Amino acid sequence: MPGTAALIALVLSGWQASTLSNSSPICQHPDAPHYLLFRGKPTVLVTSGEHYGALLNQDFDFIPYFKTLAHDGLNLTRIFSGTYREVPGSFNIKANTLAPKPGRYLAPWVKVQEAAGDRLEQFDLDRFEPAYFDRLKALLTTAGEHGIVVEFVLFCPLYEENLWAANPMNALNNVNGLASCPREEVYTLKHPALLEKQLAFVRKAVTELQAFDNVYFEICNEPYFGGVTLDWQKRIAQEIASTEQNEARQHLIAQNIANKSAKVQAAVHPAVKILNFHYSEPAAALENYHLDLTLGDDETGFAGTANATYRAEAWLFLLSGGAIYNNLDYSFTTEHETGTAKVEDPTPGGGGAQLRAQLGVLKKFLESLNLLKMRPEPAILKAGLPEGAKAAVLAEPGRQYAVYVNKGGKAKLILNLPAGTYTGTWVDPGTGNSLHEFEFMHVGDEITLPEIEFPEDVALNLIRNEGR
Repeated sequence: MPGTAALIALVLSGWQASTLSNSSPICQHPDAPHYLLFRGKPTVLVTSGEHYGALLNQDFDFIPYFKTLAHDGLNLTRIFSGTYREVPGSFNIKANTLAPKPGRYLAPWVKVQEAAGDRLEQFDLDRFEPAYFDRLKALLTTAGEHGIVVEFVLFCPLYEENLWAANPMNALNNVNGLASCPREEVYTLKHPALLEKQLAFVRKAVTELQAFDNVYFEICNEPYFGGVTLDWQKRIAQEIASTEQNEARQHLIAQNIANKSAKVQAAVHPAVKILNFHYSEPAAALENYHLDLTLGDDETGFAGTANATYRAEAWLFLLSGGAIYNNLDYSFTTEHETGTAKVEDPTPGGGGAQLRAQLGVLKKFLESLNLLKMRPEPAILKAGLPEGAKAAVLAEPGRQYAVYVNKGGKAKLILNLPAGTYTGTWVDPGTGNSLHEFEFMHVGDEITLPEIEFPEDVALNLIRNEGR
């Protein structure tokens, strides 16, 4: 098998041909901004991807990784740019792809000195590393060939001192004398010289990726930690937008808002079109749906390793008006790029082939709906859930309804529906199998559906038949 450099050269040799220069980048759908348009089709992004190190970790072979995602019916990955990295042991993650082995970290900037003994790695923040951008383009090209969109995360806060100690922007690790400041000030407007290096990287990355249709930019991962300021985030968004303002092809910009849920109060930069949440609750989608922006549940975890937990999170969020779901899948490592590593405590999350297949079921279910005409309508469901269960309802009132219930038991749902004849199908979200099909005639107002019993969770696809 060819080495990494040879594989990248092979991919890049066909880059001009394989890059879809005539295809517009993924964007908000013009008829329904809560959803996306990608290569001419209405799109939701659903995935269970590796822990963000596919670019910066030179030991990670992204070719089998993208083949695996495509095989599982998924269409998104999230990668960190390399302006941030982790170290072995960070957050109790075993075989963390964001924590490369010594000498295997690929930064955007030229490395002028290797670490040896007490001598630290040294980077030149005035010079960009050509091998980095070759690998980045090869990664985007390979992802695009498999129909996979890449969320390119430009920055990430320095959560702990040991992460700041390993960062090229720390004055100890570069030849530019930047930055002798607390880690909580790295992503603020307090240090103009450091800010300029950050903006230069943004301009370079956006320019290098201009030709790709399968990428969008997230300003900063989890900016609500580590002192990241809103003014700094707006400045980065402005730099992305300014870099592309005279280009025919302009890429989406995402902003990470909160863990769990938060109602967006402060205005985001007008160029921001995607709002991301982590470990999300459906309230995050419901509370912000009125903004007419695309909403994402961008990271999962810290809730055990069971598939049902993350499957339910995906269904609840996407049937509440979300369009992006990214499960953090710890079964992907540098030794298991096909996602076969065993996921076990204390790893802070789940993953694996079975969960990926289940998320593929969700994606197919959503794609079977006329999503562009649907919106969250939780008030349609009046009663009938199993005790302690949550539900989500996505509907085009009077035409089609999708309902999800996250907890097993017996459900006898009471829905408020207009008069008509309806056809319903209960679906097992774990397998995609149809559990029961039924038809009924309704005179209008509330109706109690036939009882359904299920072990873990269940979904309903309900259609009002035209002319009946």
